[in-house]
Amino acid sequence: MPLKIVYKPHTLHFRKEAGTSRGVLTQKTSWIVIVTDSEKPGVAGYGECGPLPGLSVDDIPDFEAQLADVCNIFNELDLDVFPFNLGIILEQLIPENLPSIRAGVEMALLDIMNGGQRMLFKNGFSDNGEGILMNGLIWMGSYENMLAQVEEKLSQGFTTLKMKVGAIDFEQECRILQAVREKFDKDTITLRVDANGAFTADNAKERLARLSAFDLHSIEQPVKAGQHELMADLCASSPVPVALDEELIGITSYRDKFALLKKLAPPFIILKPTLLGGFTATSEWIEIANRLHIGWWITSALESNIGLNAIAQYTAKFNNPLPQGLGTGQLYTNNFESPLTVENGHLYYRKAVAWELPGHALAEPA
Repeated sequence: MPLKIVYKPHTLHFRKEAGTSRGVLTQKTSWIVIVTDSEKPGVAGYGECGPLPGLSVDDIPDFEAQLADVCNIFNELDLDVFPFNLGIILEQLIPENLPSIRAGVEMALLDIMNGGQRMLFKNGFSDNGEGILMNGLIWMGSYENMLAQVEEKLSQGFTTLKMKVGAIDFEQECRILQAVREKFDKDTITLRVDANGAFTADNAKERLARLSAFDLHSIEQPVKAGQHELMADLCASSPVPVALDEELIGITSYRDKFALLKKLAPPFIILKPTLLGGFTATSEWIEIANRLHIGWWITSALESNIGLNAIAQYTAKFNNPLPQGLGTGQLYTNNFESPLTVENGHLYYRKAVAWELPGHALAEPA
């Protein structure tokens, strides 16, 4: 029963401008891949290849051509997939410098392996209604806008908030954190911050000392990736526990992953499956982190509900008690129907969905 794969680009439109460390986003394109089996008409597996602009290794001009090449090869080989050969297919068929394509194809193959029901991983989350604890993300913006977001997230029942720092005036960011702490102590509200590499060797230690006054859980990526001596020093000396994020992107071999975490010895790492090459690749990071007693959590990377559904189900496999970063499904005006809902700071899987892709026909590989 050879499988066939097709794809289609889908441009997602933000409900409002999304401020990130790489600029303001108003739209984002993902490529939806669909795997079918000729012997099972009407059954399909869905995945999402969603490179993040300015950050993904495969945010490249000829991305769609590369995806078409992968699909062509897949279809020419008349492949079938089983649990024992899934990793081999991904590694041999898709170059390691195309991590979001690996992630999307892996999602689609897992979906069709499990009957094409949008249930890639069966666990307490997907089967029994258990929730995943999440952090509430505060988007970059003006002081007034960010403070309003804080109030909104708290009213929605979030007990962990994640806020960007280093994007607007640092003093204003500190005032926002101070305002939260004046209302809620660390036993009531957990605060995470994400610098996205905004600090420098000259100011990182001073800013980390300032931030320590706010009883923060952690700070993601205080300085730009690739400065290993500086990052190792900060991981060892920072009064705010450091979590690596961008530092992991582009590291593909098990040996290099182990060497990086062994050298930098961070308290935490942040895992984005779309940026890291999918679930098989992410599981390697988790195994290494557990061996080295490094904490971790998983976050989405602006995927549509197709990718978010898969990532949420994968995350639930591990019963990680730390809040996860999965709350992106409501960002877009033209997202796909979601099987997920957010209630009281938790993510829940509520129902299976039958996704329909509006617009032009699926792109058949050349």
